[in-house]
Amino acid sequence: MDEELESVEEWIKKLNIKSTKDVQVPKILFDQVIGQDEAGEVVKKAAIQKRHVLLIGEPGTGKSMLAQSMVDFLPKEELEDILVFPNPEDSNRPKIKTLPAGKGKEVVRQYQIKAEREKKDRSRGVLFLIFSVVFLGLIISIVISNWTILFFAIIAAAILWMALAFNPAMRTERAMIPKLLVSHTPNDKPPFVDSTGAHSGALLGDVRHDPFQSGGLETPAHERVEAGNIHKAHKGVLFIDEINLLRPESQQALLTAMQEKKFPISGQSERSAGAMVQTEPVPCDFILVAAGNLDAIQGMHPALRSRIRGYGYEVYMNSVMDDTDENRRKLVQFIAQEVVKDKKIPHFDTGAIVEVIKEAQRRSGRKGKLTLRLRELGGLVRVAGDIAVSEKADIVTADHVIRAKRLSKPLEQQVADKSIEVKKQYKTFLTEGSAVGTVNGLAVVGANNGLSDFSGIVMPIVAEVTPAIQKGRGEVIATGKLGEIAKEAVQNVSAVFKKISGSSKDITNMDVHIQFVGTYEGVEGDSASVSIATAVISAMENIPVDQSVAMTGSLSVRGQVLPVGGVTAKVEAAIDAGLKKVIVPASNFGDIVLDHAHKDRIEIVPVTTIREVLENALVDCPAKTELLSKMGGPVAEGTKAVMPNKKARAGGNVA
Repeated sequence: MDEELESVEEWIKKLNIKSTKDVQVPKILFDQVIGQDEAGEVVKKAAIQKRHVLLIGEPGTGKSMLAQSMVDFLPKEELEDILVFPNPEDSNRPKIKTLPAGKGKEVVRQYQIKAEREKKDRSRGVLFLIFSVVFLGLIISIVISNWTILFFAIIAAAILWMALAFNPAMRTERAMIPKLLVSHTPNDKPPFVDSTGAHSGALLGDVRHDPFQSGGLETPAHERVEAGNIHKAHKGVLFIDEINLLRPESQQALLTAMQEKKFPISGQSERSAGAMVQTEPVPCDFILVAAGNLDAIQGMHPALRSRIRGYGYEVYMNSVMDDTDENRRKLVQFIAQEVVKDKKIPHFDTGAIVEVIKEAQRRSGRKGKLTLRLRELGGLVRVAGDIAVSEKADIVTADHVIRAKRLSKPLEQQVADKSIEVKKQYKTFLTEGSAVGTVNGLAVVGANNGLSDFSGIVMPIVAEVTPAIQKGRGEVIATGKLGEIAKEAVQNVSAVFKKISGSSKDITNMDVHIQFVGTYEGVEGDSASVSIATAVISAMENIPVDQSVAMTGSLSVRGQVLPVGGVTAKVEAAIDAGLKKVIVPASNFGDIVLDHAHKDRIEIVPVTTIREVLENALVDCPAKTELLSKMGGPVAEGTKAVMPNKKARAGGNVA
C-alpha cells in the first residue's frame, strides 16, 4: 500500500464497530451492489424508461444483482394472467387470453366447477341407465323363472358402463377447461426471470409430447402448451447471462419477441409435439438484460445487439475500485451482507474484516485498488465462516480468514504448488548457484479461466546459441507450445539482442534455440520477454545467470521493461520455490501486495530497462562488466538511490 494510504488496521479503529453485526445491511437490493455506481445509475434509468440493457464485465462483479434490482424501479403497471383456451374450430391453434392479475385462477376454477357439475350429471344418468337395465333383467328373470336373463342383463350393464366411460364425448368437460400459463396475484412485484442456460423450449415456450396421440385418448392440444421464460417475464425483467451461448436461432426468436412484444408457442425440440400445434401470439412485453464477459459480444447476433443499442444501453462493469475510506466501508457492508444471506455462519470481528479487505487489495492486482470480483471474495467469507462453525466459534476471527485463504486455493494454485515440489525434487530448475543461458521465469495459471486470484508458477527458460545451418540465415527457434502473443514476444526480443550484440557478433550466422521447460499446458502472453532476453544474452555472451533470481516483465523492442499482470502471484511463487531475489517491472512494484506468510522472505528489485535486469541477474565477472559497458550509460537515473526504499516497501506492502 502507498505511504499516503492509511493501513487497514488503523482505519478499522475509526469505524467504531466490534463486528459486522453492528453494520446495517440495506433492505433494497440495488443498495447492496458494491462499486458499480455508474452502472447502477444507467440500470436505474433503463428500468424507469423500460429500456433493454447489455451488461459486460468479469464474472462476479454484480451483473445479476443489478438486473434483479431493476424490478424495484419499473413503472407501476397492472400485471396480467395469461390463459390458453381450446379452439373448437382448429384444435391445433389454441387461443390466448389475458386477464388482470389474480383473475386467471378464478376463470379456471369456474370452468372446473362447471365441468365437475356436468360430470356428476352425466354420471348420475349413466348409473340410472345401468340400474334400469339390471332391474329390468331382474324382473324378467323372476317372471319367467329364468335367472340367465339377469346374468345377461348384468353383462350388458357392464358393457354399457365401459362404452360410456371411455366415450370421448364423455370427456368433453376436461377438454374445455382452459390452462393457466402465467399467474400472478394483484400485489406481486414485476417478475424477474433468470433464463441463463435455458434451452430453447424453456426460453421460448414449448408443446409437450403426448404419448396418446389418437383413438380419442389424446391430451387436448392447449393442455400440452408450456409458457416460456419470455412469457413469464411479461411486464418484468428477463435476465440472460452468457448471452453468446444462446443458439443463433434462439437469439433471432428473442429479437422477434422483443420487437413484437408477443410470441406464439410451438414445439421447440424433437421430443415436443409442436409440429402441428401453434398458439396464437402470447404477450411477452419484457425488459431484456443480457450479460457476459467481453468476448460475449463476438457471439451475439448482430441484430440483437443492434436492438439493445438502439433501444437501450451498453454498460461495462468495473472490476476494481479505488482503495478509499468510503470503498472500504462498502466492503465491510459486503461482508455483513454475505453473513446475513448465508444464514449459517457467524459475524466477522474487526480482525477478520481487516484480513478480507487486505485480500481484496491483493486480488485487485493493482496499486491503490480493491477488487470487485465479489463472488470469489464471498467464497472466502463463507469458507472462513465454515471454519468458525466447525470450531463452534461465536464469531469469525482473523485466524479463521487466514486459514480460509489456504483452504480455498483455486485448483490452479494447488496444481502449481505440486508442480513446484516436483520440479524442485527433479531439479528442473535451480534455486542456487549459476548457469549459462538458464533463467527462472515466472508465469501465472488461471488467467484464462475467469479467475481474479491468479496462481503463480516458476517457468524455467533455457537458451542455446549454435551456428546457423545455412550461413546468413540464422533463426530464432522457440519450443514449448507457444501461443501467438508469446511467439510475437520472442520475435520482439530478437531486436533487443541484435542491438546489444551490435557489430561484435553477426547473429545472422547463428541459430538461437529457446526452450520453455515443462510447459505442457502451453505459454501465452509476453510477460516472459525479459526472461527470454536474459537467457539468450547469457548464452550469446557466455555469462552465467544467478539461479537464485527469478524475473518477470514484458520487453519493448527498445529494451524498456513494461508492466505485466499477476505480479503478486508470481512473486509468491518465487518465494514458495525458495528463490532469494525477484526482478519485476518498476511500474508493477506498487501492485505487489503480500500476505503475512510471504512477507520479508525475498528481495524485490524493480527495474525499468533490460540493462538493469542484466545488472541484477548476471553473475559478476569481467565479461559482465564488458557487456554492461558496451550497452552504454549508467544505471537509470535515480535507480540506485530509490532502490533500497523500494525494497523496504516491498517487505511492508502486506495484505
